[in-house]
Amino acid sequence: MAGGRWSARSGADRRAGRGGRPAVDRPRQAAYEAVAAVNRDDAFANLVLPAILREEGLVGRDAAFATELTYGTLRHLGTLDAILTAAAGREVQRIDPPVRDALRLGAYQLLHTRVPAHAAVSSTVDLVRTVGPGATGFANAVLREVAGRDVDAWVQRLAPSMETDPIGYLSLAYSHPQWVVRAFAEALGGDLGETTRLLIEDNERPPVHLCARPGLADAVELADEVGGAPGAFSPYAVYLSGGAPGDLPAVADGRAHVQDEGSQLVAAALAAAPLEGPDGRWLDLCAGPGGKAGLLGALAAQRDARLTAVEVAEHRARLVAQATRGLPVTVLNTDGRTVGQDPKLPEEHFDRVLVDAPCTGLGSLRRRPESRWRRQPSDLAALTRLQRELLGAALRAVRPGGLVAYVTCSPHTVETHVTVTEAARRSGVPVDFVDARPLLPAGMPGLGEGPTVQLWPHRHGTDAMFLAVLRRG
Repeated sequence: MAGGRWSARSGADRRAGRGGRPAVDRPRQAAYEAVAAVNRDDAFANLVLPAILREEGLVGRDAAFATELTYGTLRHLGTLDAILTAAAGREVQRIDPPVRDALRLGAYQLLHTRVPAHAAVSSTVDLVRTVGPGATGFANAVLREVAGRDVDAWVQRLAPSMETDPIGYLSLAYSHPQWVVRAFAEALGGDLGETTRLLIEDNERPPVHLCARPGLADAVELADEVGGAPGAFSPYAVYLSGGAPGDLPAVADGRAHVQDEGSQLVAAALAAAPLEGPDGRWLDLCAGPGGKAGLLGALAAQRDARLTAVEVAEHRARLVAQATRGLPVTVLNTDGRTVGQDPKLPEEHFDRVLVDAPCTGLGSLRRRPESRWRRQPSDLAALTRLQRELLGAALRAVRPGGLVAYVTCSPHTVETHVTVTEAARRSGVPVDFVDARPLLPAGMPGLGEGPTVQLWPHRHGTDAMFLAVLRRG
């Protein structure tokens, strides 16, 4: 757990009111602990919340309510903070952090759930009594001010005009940093209507997707087994309606794994691209935590090929090894940029290479709600340099005539088109772009003019995955 200062004991202690009487119901307490861990310790909600739910013994509706409060509060943090600033008459950053996080949870309940206003206010004041006892009167006053308007009325009061400052309006109305809204709008060709639809979709709870590993499971049969539905586009995708996917027998025994349908599509596109000559040596240059390596490894097994999966972080390399157990995959714990220096990564050796490059992750904000507030434009310089270096290494690793797929879970044009163009130009080897659109399932809408492909949550129901396929001359 990132920054793991949270403990079940501290949560239990804070729940106890005067005379040992529980002051806060368990779902709200669990959500508070998760939000506090994210904001205080830079924890990740998808890692810290399940641990808290287990420790609290929350299941069913209680666990679902705690999850909604946690993820909803984190998604809407920017707008909630603007509203709380106005309601409190002071900058939200000047409010004591434990009280601030409690107020955020209360404001989310008032503005985005069906919880009655009196229940949202009283339960939040109870929570403040346990984390900031001197602030109960302040919290009560602030929340009653918040409750005086619905979210649309607050946006109308606080946001700039859509006509004069559309980026500023969309940022506050749909709770995304302005630089992210601007990047989305640019990637969508300046279409603010479509940008709005993307922002709305980013704030929805994402479905869980499974990948039925080819040769080990059939998607239709797996859907029947788990009570899900076959995916719309990927032949391996299964949509789940809920539950804990890690508890499914198919996941436990390696017949399937959790993976967004967009990630399945871009990995499968590399395997589907026509290739002349030998086709037995595949490479995943940035393999952690192992989802794409698991799919490619299963496809390689069907075609008598072998995958080398490279991961620089030791703990992530272990995850890759676990994810690919039983498949024709060799895991290397090394830096993918060492092609030509590491004897296990010789130049001009591999037939197909995947570069799933580290990126800002702006394409998966539905699943990682805190990341929209942590990433900054200043992150781009180091990331794009790394992306170019990895793609350059991939172009050295692939044999003449071989294929490289460059993938990012970000639609930011600097991480997509600019990185690919610059890396190809600097590589020193002849490179041709392959039209990626025919490599995706027939009938997929909104794939653009090619040769690259950008998937979108609001168009395809996937994370915003970018795909470029290059053939070395």
